[in-house]
Parts: sequence; C-alpha cells; structure tokens
Amino acid sequence: MLILRSAALFVLAAVLEIGGAWLVWQGIREHRGWMWAAGGVLALGAYGFVATFQPDAHFGRVLAAYGGIFVAGSILWGVVADGYRPDRYDITGALVCLAGMAVIMWAPRNG
Repeated sequence: MLILRSAALFVLAAVLEIGGAWLVWQGIREHRGWMWAAGGVLALGAYGFVATFQPDAHFGRVLAAYGGIFVAGSILWGVVADGYRPDRYDITGALVCLAGMAVIMWAPRNG
C-alpha cells in the first residue's frame, strides 16, 4: 500500500509540475495570455507541496526519484498535449529513468 500511495503522489506531482510548466509555456511562448501563465505558476507552487507527502523523509531521495517520473511524464505529456511522437530512444530513455526511480525510491533498505 505504501508503494501505491507513493506512486500516486509522484503522478500528482508530475501533473502539477509538467502541467504548470506547459501552462506557462502556452501563456508566454504561444501568446495565450497571462492567465495561462498565472495558472501555471499556481500549479508549480502546488507541486512543491505534494512532494512533502511522500513517505520517505529524505528530500534528496524523493526529488532524485521524481526525476525519473518527470522524464517519462514529460514525454507522455508531449504525446497527449502536443502530438509529439517519441522515437525508440525517447521511450528507452524514459524506461531507464523509471527503473532508476524505482531503485532509488523503493529498494529494500536496512534502517
């Protein structure tokens, strides 16, 4: 159950961070307006709080593990939101990052 909660928090963090950055990008770079950018800033701020709910007490470990989620989530976001077509190297790299995330976060540790 602990791994499921942790995974759900990582997914929520990814939606907030990647979505927030995408909203800022859309607001500024795609000229959709400051409301888009402001929504992105709020989402990015909310992302900062989500990580604090991870069961692991080590900030560095949680943030390092989240990096793998961010890589894979960013590629997935590009596919869904922007029609990006990842190649085999994008997919392989994302899978490697997810494997690294799982090792960092959920490897059995003594103490």
